[in-house]
Amino acid sequence: MITKFDSSYYGTVDMEDLGYTGKPINERRYTKEQLAGALHKVVKYARCMDERGYNTFWMAEHHFQPEGTELIPNLLMMAMHLVNVTKNLKIGCGFNVVPMWHPLRLAEDYAMADVLSGGRVIFGVARGYHTREVETFGSPLMDQEANREIFEEGVDIVFKAFEGKPFSHKGKYYTIPPEVPYRGYTLKEITLIPAPERLPVECWQPIQSGSDRAFDFMAKHGISGMIGGGSAEGGAVERHMLGFQAAYARRGIKLELGEKLALGFQFHIAKSHEQGMREAAKHYEENMKMFGELRLVRALSDDQIAAMRDPRLAATAKLPRIEDAVKAGGFLTGTPDDIIEQLKAVEKRYPGIDRVVCATPLGTPLAVQLEDLDRFATEVIPAFRGAAPAARAAAE
Repeated sequence: MITKFDSSYYGTVDMEDLGYTGKPINERRYTKEQLAGALHKVVKYARCMDERGYNTFWMAEHHFQPEGTELIPNLLMMAMHLVNVTKNLKIGCGFNVVPMWHPLRLAEDYAMADVLSGGRVIFGVARGYHTREVETFGSPLMDQEANREIFEEGVDIVFKAFEGKPFSHKGKYYTIPPEVPYRGYTLKEITLIPAPERLPVECWQPIQSGSDRAFDFMAKHGISGMIGGGSAEGGAVERHMLGFQAAYARRGIKLELGEKLALGFQFHIAKSHEQGMREAAKHYEENMKMFGELRLVRALSDDQIAAMRDPRLAATAKLPRIEDAVKAGGFLTGTPDDIIEQLKAVEKRYPGIDRVVCATPLGTPLAVQLEDLDRFATEVIPAFRGAAPAARAAAE
């Protein structure tokens, strides 16, 4: 049963000339003031969610983006600001890119956030997908096997550190602590100070490839998974859910289908499916231009990706359309009743699902985002919390 309603926002500038035939992503440039101003948009988004009773606001760690697309470089710093300008909203790190951190620094910073926020910050980990980011910080991404190795070793260290007990680690990438002299003895162990107050630490990870190795690693640490956001529509969702469930079963843990998972959707509320698709089409296409290029939409061919870089090619190429996403189930649109019906079907199909993350696509103006959040909270969420949606209540 769906009981938790979340949203996500990565912090973007106000964009112009959107869609496949609009300005290419690589040609977008914005002023220092516009780029910094996106952080204030994040605050407005979070406050809107808090005032309307959403559960968790998810952000993602990204760096070096003059194109204005993902502009929050430090999730834990942003989270600590947001918990002080909201009252009840939880703030989700979706996700800290582990290969770009020293694992002890990440564990230490999260522990501080847990203590000072009273548990309102949710931890999350990821491997990263921007070569410009990960490789610039001195870690591998082009070498996917090395990236996975350093990610897994880093996460192992983070979870050891979270226990708040003296520990040591010797691996391929890290030796913790180094055996150095310290105040008359040789260092053999180290202790995270402070440690998180809430144990075990709730941790989330995005699901992309859905390999057995990835799922087994998540099950090892009790990590929950997030599917979707437009990158795992249709049949991939079911395949990921079954693979995740099987990995936990291999560790003797029985999960209902969808348990410990969240489903991500893009959405836009309108008077009809058709109007919703017309209004959101350019935003959907801008979102596809951004994330398709980075191989987060695995069905795209090299020719399609090339066409999304060039408006002249895009005008005649066969590219993913919002109609395809609506049909596949990754984009929810129409009236509030339409969206309720679609989410009720998800709830029925995946009995373990208790959390959905509904967000607007890249390029959606803040005013439209806030209106959609408001209408979703007042006209959709109550149908899952035992109350009449506002519009229906008024009519009655």
